[in-house]
Amino acid sequence: MEATQAALVLSAPENRTDIHDIRPLVEAPFSWAWLWWCLLAAGILSLFYWGFLYWKKQPKKQPKQPAVRSEPPHERARRLLENALVHLHNPERFCVMVSDAIRRYLEERFRFRAPERTTEEFLKELQESRHLSRDQKRLLADFLAECDLAKFAKSEPEAYELKKLHGFALQLVRETEPALMESPTDTGTTATAPPKEPAVISTSADN
Repeated sequence: MEATQAALVLSAPENRTDIHDIRPLVEAPFSWAWLWWCLLAAGILSLFYWGFLYWKKQPKKQPKQPAVRSEPPHERARRLLENALVHLHNPERFCVMVSDAIRRYLEERFRFRAPERTTEEFLKELQESRHLSRDQKRLLADFLAECDLAKFAKSEPEAYELKKLHGFALQLVRETEPALMESPTDTGTTATAPPKEPAVISTSADN
């Protein structure tokens, strides 16, 4: 019993010699390095973010298309006139295609307002133009009159007459295309006359 009491006395807190007072706080040296690393990381992330937004806003580049050569008016007119030959069996359709090809050609070549005008309105403007000779104006008037007969009066020209109309249209394009166009005068190459010569249209053209 006495041995046990002695052990308790020795183990009591007030009898221990290895317990010291609490030491005061020691101030650790402060370093700014971690703050600079954080700021650098934030800056890099910001650059990536704004760069991504800028890239998203940029229009997507379309693949370059091969340059398409613009078809000159005289070449387009020849192509349309060639296509009209398939309809020689249908005078109305043939005359519509041939006259439209010539009207479109004259509009693109000389800035005539041809397609949206009646034949009379177009011929009136034509007489004031210096791009065509007197003979060309007269024959063009006959050509358009013949085409109008087939389109509106339902006349049925023979195949040889339609071919003459076609030949006149080609001749007019050939004489007025840029490479061969001469100075506008009243004399010059004369196109082959189309078949027939309606008196009313021809008279108005000569005036």
